[in-house]
Amino acid sequence: MKKKLIIVVFILLVLAFAVYKFLYKEHRDIASEDVTYVETVVQVFDAFQKDAQKANAKYLDQTIEISGKITNIDSQNKLITVDEKLSAKLTNGVPADLKLQNPVILKGRVVGYDDLLEEIQMDQCTIKK
Repeated sequence: MKKKLIIVVFILLVLAFAVYKFLYKEHRDIASEDVTYVETVVQVFDAFQKDAQKANAKYLDQTIEISGKITNIDSQNKLITVDEKLSAKLTNGVPADLKLQNPVILKGRVVGYDDLLEEIQMDQCTIKK
């Protein structure tokens, strides 16, 4: 009887540990992850325009490197807009040397595509120089 009780308690502890690890995963560090795709803003935007489901399957929650020209800077909210088609939330804020119409390469996670604004959204972005 004691042996069965010990086995049941051991199994419960293993299951509890597995559930804990599943629920409380470590946060992703996008800056240190390998890039899945290297694209331009226009390429990714066109993919979403042609077939949003296929583009979501390809890009959603992926770490990508994307390039284009800066069209808007919102330093207060740590946001930049690239080619008027990508809204990127920067992790470390907007650098002082960033200027409108300058080319930029961003590394970040694709959060989705906003049909209403026709805009790709990314977060946890870092600027690659």
